[in-house]
Amino acid sequence: MATILVVDDELGIRALLSEILSDEGHTIELAQNAQQARAARERMRPDLVLLDIWMPDVDGVTLLKEWGSSGLLTMPVIMMSGHGTIDTAVEATKFGAMAFLEKPITLQKLLRAVEQALVKTTPRPAAPTSAPAVGMPNPYPRPESLPPMTVGAMPMATAGLAPIAPMPHQGLASEQVFELDRPLREARDAFEKSYFEFHLAKENGSMTRVAEKTGLERTHLYRKLKQLGVDLSRNKRGTGI
Repeated sequence: MATILVVDDELGIRALLSEILSDEGHTIELAQNAQQARAARERMRPDLVLLDIWMPDVDGVTLLKEWGSSGLLTMPVIMMSGHGTIDTAVEATKFGAMAFLEKPITLQKLLRAVEQALVKTTPRPAAPTSAPAVGMPNPYPRPESLPPMTVGAMPMATAGLAPIAPMPHQGLASEQVFELDRPLREARDAFEKSYFEFHLAKENGSMTRVAEKTGLERTHLYRKLKQLGVDLSRNKRGTGI
């Protein structure tokens, strides 16, 4: 994983980006202005910088130019702005920025930009002595490919769910059968709870990846899990998400 410096004068933006990127396993350093960004860049030598354009003391493009002219632009920089224009994006790219993200930044765009920036700056590993098998099926099917009204999951105590013995090819996974002789809302809630518990278990409690897999924004996902009574504490990895 990478060390990422997030530079933004808005506390809420810094906190949100830190939470999302920490959830992905990255080490995050925060700075709220150019002065703190300079010190952090010198101290930690980040693998990537997320840099806001509009800041109160020195704007992000000026700081980018400063790093470039002094030979300190040794890491990829992704610019961010809520008031960006095409001209601003072109200017930032001209002075060394790798990408430009317009606020509000969606989860998918953020993770894609970070991944692409890190891939472009990471040396490719040596080719393995034996090539991996090609054309192997994906062991984790997307949610829409799961059989109707069934979901592979870990053992659960959800009312109305009766576990079936796992098939030989399923390993530790099992299928759940849902009681249909019950009010629609209860049956739907039981299914949704199993569905989200399944994805939380599969993604080791990563709310970011569960949000991506299920197509929900993180705030909506949190509310949904709370409403369904999903226990998040047992799914968290280590110290948190």
